Amino acid sequence: MVTSDRDTSRDPGARRPEPPQPEQSQPYPGSGERMRPEPDHGEDSYRGAGRLRDRVALITGADSGIGRAVAVAFAREGADVAFCHLPEEQDDADTTAALIEDAGRRALPMAGDLRDGAFCTDLVDRCVAGLGGLDVLVNNAAYQMSQPDGLAAISDEQFDRVMRTNLYGMFWLTRAALAHLRPGAVIINSASVQAYKPSPHLLDYAMTKAAIVAFTHGLAQQLAPEGIRVNAVAPGPVWTPLIPATMGEEKVAHFGEQSPLGRAAQPAEMAPAYVFLASPQASYITGEILNATGGTPLP
Repeated sequence: MVTSDRDTSRDPGARRPEPPQPEQSQPYPGSGERMRPEPDHGEDSYRGAGRLRDRVALITGADSGIGRAVAVAFAREGADVAFCHLPEEQDDADTTAALIEDAGRRALPMAGDLRDGAFCTDLVDRCVAGLGGLDVLVNNAAYQMSQPDGLAAISDEQFDRVMRTNLYGMFWLTRAALAHLRPGAVIINSASVQAYKPSPHLLDYAMTKAAIVAFTHGLAQQLAPEGIRVNAVAPGPVWTPLIPATMGEEKVAHFGEQSPLGRAAQPAEMAPAYVFLASPQASYITGEILNATGGTPLP
């Protein structure tokens, strides 16, 4: 056994308890503050280096989970951050806004539902009006609901919600953003390991993530002549409120065990991938899917 005296207090991977987690469940959409253990969004660990100084970012679903971690990282890298959240997630959204402002940047939280096309257009307009432009769009928000009984158990209502949240919202928001994006702007989409290795109980969700990969590849080629880069991050299992709010307690208890690292990621471990793709250091990278799966090989 190798031991070390190094300080691991800023290393989210070192702090992450390995499964099993306590069995737990929450009503959708869930809250990180009620999870055990609570997710790490980089509140105490992320240190910025000015990579996104004076940029304006719009992030969907940044009240908690990966979205909050990206918002914290972007703000500490020097960006002002607008973000959206569901109305019932107001308390979590207030926390995210406070973290952005604590980093010395402007926060613009906006409540609504991405299944509404008019809201998506309004998001972009309010971001541009409130923060003075738009440089980085992060399409991150998503909905899933585990159905262990298979395809027959997926209702029309669930299928419609998954498609409209994960795909229609991304499409509407990106289309509205195009009028404001200039050369050097960046679009980053949240794909998933599910796009390549779908879990049977998340069939409809996996379908949308595969579509996001195709959207990313195609849009990157379309916007390359405009100097706008389009990439995606494909996370593996990540410890977010979506897990206890959409999966059975036994699955929650062993969530992440399937990855080669043997655990789920913390949201804070995803944020650097988004920062890299948004930064000038990635200026020659477009149409790529950055895999952050804990070792699960993907194409």
